[in-house]
Amino acid sequence: MKDDTLNKEQRILIAMRKTLAGIVKDTTPLPGRRHLLKETTIRDIRHCFSLISARERELADEMAGETAGAARKVAAMRPRYADEPHDEKVVPIASIRKTTAPTDKQDR
Repeated sequence: MKDDTLNKEQRILIAMRKTLAGIVKDTTPLPGRRHLLKETTIRDIRHCFSLISARERELADEMAGETAGAARKVAAMRPRYADEPHDEKVVPIASIRKTTAPTDKQDR
């Protein structure tokens, strides 16, 4: 999604979410090792993620209420897992056949 279609608050929320995710990714220890961050810090980070998500959801709901085109932006903002099935259905062009309109003889 392009930054020019997002308002300032949305860009801030995205930057905060990406920054926090990077910190979590960079500080996550290998299995069996002690975490570098304190338990309270980890809890605070989780709380920040939930606040960011809640506000993004509120903004998406506001946008959806304004225009029909905003619904597409809302769907595009929603993160997806790599293995999550998509709602779109791909129809191969080869499977599309030309249909002819019935003639008067066929109708009788």
